[in-house]
Formats: sequence, C-alpha cells, structure tokens
Amino acid sequence: MSECRAWSEGDPILEDYHDHEWCKVNHDDDFQFMMLCLEGASVGLSWQIIMHKKDAYRAAFHDFRIEACAAMTDEELEAQRSNPGIIRNKSKIYSVRKNAQAVQEIRKEFGSFDAYLWSFTGGEYDQPIDGHWKTPAQVPTVSGVSIAMSKDMKRRGISFVGPVITYSFLQSVGIVNDHLEDCEYR
Repeated sequence: MSECRAWSEGDPILEDYHDHEWCKVNHDDDFQFMMLCLEGASVGLSWQIIMHKKDAYRAAFHDFRIEACAAMTDEELEAQRSNPGIIRNKSKIYSVRKNAQAVQEIRKEFGSFDAYLWSFTGGEYDQPIDGHWKTPAQVPTVSGVSIAMSKDMKRRGISFVGPVITYSFLQSVGIVNDHLEDCEYR
C-alpha cells in the first residue's frame, strides 16, 4: 500500500476523500467555492475535523451555492454561531458570505471561478500541476502558484487564504495532484 494514503487510513470519511476527491480535477464553481470555504474553516484545526462536519456545513450554507451564500443575511449568519455542526468562529462564518461576494466579482471578470483558478497555472487548463512525488516528505505545503493565488485572492477581499491554505485548496480541487507516484488513486 502506498504511503500516500497514510494520512487518511482508518477514517472512512478521510479515506473516501483521499480516494475520490483529493487532487481530482473538478471544474464546478460551487464545488470549488465549497472547498475554499472548508479550507478556510480548517485554519488552526485539523482537516479531519472539517471533513467530519462537511455535511453540516453544506446544510448551513445552502450547499455552498455561490449566489445563495452571497445573499445570506446577518441574521442567517448569526444563527450559524449556535450551530454545533460547524466551527462557530464568527469570522469564519461571516467569511462565507464575504468570499461568495468576492467570487461573484471574479466570475464577472473571468466568466467563472474555475477560469480564474486555472489562470494561475500558466494557461495549462485541465493539466494539473504534478510533482510526481515518491515520498510524503517531498510534498510541499506551499508553491509559487499558491503564494501568487493567495496574494491575489486577498487583494480581491477573500478571507482565510494564506499560502498554505491556498496550497491545500489547490489540492482539493485538483489543480495540484500530490498523490504519490505509487498511489493507486493517482
């Protein structure tokens, strides 16, 4: 068995994520937005915690439909502060609406959130950045692309997008493929 799966072994939710979503190209704007928000919610926490709350997040935030999240009222957001199914940090909760509104502006400029995200790959649309790693120790936590994307997202008003979180986000939507060379889910 490849060491690639070591971080997910023994947790059915993480195993499913590793095997079927992680580093798999997904061009759906709402899915990409969901992963952006979930990665942001993970700041200071483990990915395992967030993945175990994913269904509650989807229910709390209109299945992460960008338009619906952008239109959430203060009352709706405040109500989520007492939702035990999600991380109840006020800044993280309010960032969903703020980020949705920023993504709406990005879509106006680029046509889609997907087109914006892939613009950071140097025109290699649908060609994931693949390091062909052989060991987990080789897999980076940041890259030139994650640094540039983080900087641009922050400039556009998106929250919780430091270079490390942005790198994880790139993995989560398949722009980066960090499955090890011997991983059967590559």
